Amino acid sequence: MNALVPLPVLLPLCATGLSLTFGTRLQRFQRFISVAVLTAVLGLSVTLMIAADRQGPLSVHLGDFAPPLGITLVADRLSGLMLTVSSAVTLCVLIYSLGQGMTDRDKETPLAVFHPAYLILVAGVSCTFLAGDLVNLFVSFEIMLVASFVLLTLGGTGPRMRAGSTYVIISLFSSMVFLIAIAMTYAALGTVNFAQLAERLPDLSLGVQTLIQAMLLTVFAIKAAVFPLAAWLPDSYPTAPAPVTAVFAGLLTKVGVYCMMRTETLLFSGNRIGDLLMAVALASMVIGILGAVAQTDLKRLLSFTLISHIGFMIFGIGLATREAYGGAIVYVVHHITVQTTLFLVAGLIERRGGTTELTRLGGLAKAAPILALLFFVPAMNLAGIPPLSGFIGKLGLMRAGVADGSAWAWILVAGSVVTSLLTLYVTAKVWNLAFWRAAPPGQAESGTILEAGDDSDDDTDEGPDGVPGTGDEGIAVLDRPSEGAATATLRARAVTTTNRLPRPMMAATAATVALALSFTVFAGPLTAFTDRSAVELLERTPYIEEVLGR
Repeated sequence: MNALVPLPVLLPLCATGLSLTFGTRLQRFQRFISVAVLTAVLGLSVTLMIAADRQGPLSVHLGDFAPPLGITLVADRLSGLMLTVSSAVTLCVLIYSLGQGMTDRDKETPLAVFHPAYLILVAGVSCTFLAGDLVNLFVSFEIMLVASFVLLTLGGTGPRMRAGSTYVIISLFSSMVFLIAIAMTYAALGTVNFAQLAERLPDLSLGVQTLIQAMLLTVFAIKAAVFPLAAWLPDSYPTAPAPVTAVFAGLLTKVGVYCMMRTETLLFSGNRIGDLLMAVALASMVIGILGAVAQTDLKRLLSFTLISHIGFMIFGIGLATREAYGGAIVYVVHHITVQTTLFLVAGLIERRGGTTELTRLGGLAKAAPILALLFFVPAMNLAGIPPLSGFIGKLGLMRAGVADGSAWAWILVAGSVVTSLLTLYVTAKVWNLAFWRAAPPGQAESGTILEAGDDSDDDTDEGPDGVPGTGDEGIAVLDRPSEGAATATLRARAVTTTNRLPRPMMAATAATVALALSFTVFAGPLTAFTDRSAVELLERTPYIEEVLGR
């Protein structure tokens, strides 16, 4: 079973080579490779999660080089769960992107870039969850950075290039801090392997330990978009295509949260900076949700709710008890799926209504009832309405705060309640403006061109229904855009609004809604699994003994 541990990383990397080899010549085969590989990764992730739960942590030393020289990959309960949820989400987002058609316009570029970049991103995420040392974790971050920049700047539009540049600059700064922290750790302890560091770090002076801990937390806080290191996110994510924004917002920020959980429990046990983490959690909750209240663009609004709800996860890490970590893990799993779903719905709204500006939307509940349902369920889940998984995660965290009984814990419990109420207000505002009220004058009608592309032949392509003069989804394309049509960020080509949303996009979004609802249906097994994961994290011994072969 240990031999399966590297496969979630190796399979996407090998598929990237195949995808680049076939390029634009065999696009259908390229799409088949991507879907098949991500399906296989999902199956492997489920297998590793079950095996880690039954047998304990699984590890492999690549090249059979033992620490500290070799690269170690480790799968325990937490990493197995994160791999499973991330694999399911990335597969759904890939199917959504195929339905949107953004992966089919590769003749505009010298290489078919979407599939290779997406597969590399998946490999980087998987490697992060399995990394058993700081250097491998750093390499995983850099793999994700390269792929992220390509995906953020798809189409090469001005806003996307600016957003991508901001993202890269912030990421390079965090990489520099990470490298310095790795160098200091190796100079002080002679290893970067997590298991060996867990044994050797207590021998360092408290000041050096705290410095290394602070630098690592800074790196992971930037990746997780924790306040005050989250200013880059609302300007970077909303400009990207909807599938890219969805996977970034739903998944990549949780990579940072996972790294904080892993290092705080394994390397820096003792919760020396719990009060600081809880103060940061409170600031993220309150300031993030207040930012969301002030927004009228759906994508920016969701970006601020993302920052706010990261605070719930940091709350659990700050408390550092078994109950708190159990609740935080539930909330991470819940938030990956719900936040991804909401950004996918935002892409559908943009395709249906011509914009994500809430003041220019309306009437979607009557015009698109299925779309309204796909928004309503995850929106209520995000707000924490019982008995949905958002409520389960928040209840676990609040119970942990009450059990802790400290002043900061009670403040965070109160902050959680306020944040949840404001989240409900924000989601109700979106519902009222975009779905419930009548359509405002000037709303884009079906067939309105939103974004002009360079591919003039698209207007005469044959659609999937065999209708000449239609685009990928069989949508009639007007000769010129309507006055006042909003500029969409769907893709760098001619895009039109439509009353008939592509079935793969709807199906993929419905699948993520169903995945989030399954956390409610199977709340008992899920919370039992997360409790066992929390115990394993805090014990540390099973992880260390597996890696060091004791």
